[in-house]
Amino acid sequence: MNKHRGFADLDDRARDIFRRIVDTYMVSGEPVGSRTLSKSFDLSPASIRNVMADLEDLGLLRAPHISAGRMPTDLGLRYFIDGILEVGNLSPAERAAMEAECLTDGSDISSVLEQAGRIMSGLSASASLVVAPKADKPIRHIEFVSVESSRALVVIVPEDGIVENRLMSLPPGITPDMLKRAGAFLSERLYGRTITEMKQSILEEIRARESELGTLTTRMIEEGLAIKAGNGKLIVRGSANLLSPDALNDLERIRTLMEQLESKETVSKLLGEAAGAGGVKIYIGAENPVFRSEGHTMILTPYTNGTNAVVGAIGVIGPTRLDYAKIIPSINVMADIISRKIRSLSDGSFAARPQ
Repeated sequence: MNKHRGFADLDDRARDIFRRIVDTYMVSGEPVGSRTLSKSFDLSPASIRNVMADLEDLGLLRAPHISAGRMPTDLGLRYFIDGILEVGNLSPAERAAMEAECLTDGSDISSVLEQAGRIMSGLSASASLVVAPKADKPIRHIEFVSVESSRALVVIVPEDGIVENRLMSLPPGITPDMLKRAGAFLSERLYGRTITEMKQSILEEIRARESELGTLTTRMIEEGLAIKAGNGKLIVRGSANLLSPDALNDLERIRTLMEQLESKETVSKLLGEAAGAGGVKIYIGAENPVFRSEGHTMILTPYTNGTNAVVGAIGVIGPTRLDYAKIIPSINVMADIISRKIRSLSDGSFAARPQ
């Protein structure tokens, strides 16, 4: 069934007036009146009011106050995005600029994801959402890098090449040779396996061989195995943008949204939505299955690893009057940049950088 049943009956004049109302509202955030529109059309305010009334009957417009102008409903925005909005592509120069800015901090995927979030928040003037990949993956390499006398960087390189860096404290007396030996021991036994599935057997082995390995080396191996695999994490940047002038009249809704952004369940829900989307997906108001928050739009798309499996997602959440024509292609490009970076890392190039 056509979800826009009845919308096809709109004539060109009604579509043009509706488009102008949405475009004006997107810029001002204010209801649009018939007198304002009459300046752009060869029609009287009364004629425009008749068209606006028809659009309101279809559920595309609403009047927030008596005698006020009209603004699009969530249904109206859905119709606008699906049936009227024209989304182009970024130019090669825009794509190159975005990639250069995103990859400024090097090849550490954590840095890339952080930078991607900052870029998307800035472009959209809203909050960005980046779902980082889960950490418990088959290991290709693990090593301990001394950064000072009392701390080391644990560099974990999974098979997909998305490097995980963790700082850990060192017990007194640890030497560079012990760090190297502990890393080689773990790399050999974890190759192609996850820490979770190999942890118990490795602990049994090092306890049986403690006299051979040495107490401090054994402790380093235990410390490496103690790094807990994460369930992925949600990186949110620009959350202050949610406190726009539009939202100040409904601070309770903003508070609820902020709480949902901090929920552990949110990560898996966002990743599930992105994996099922197959591309950029737009959720307007109550359509959003993750936040179920009226007055907000979420735009989300997945990014993939070297085998084209979905490993994370990037998107934005903000007021419904987002610049959809700019944000949609930008999110597409950013997801492509992240996916290509992950594929390049899985080919064997990685950098050890503290987080």
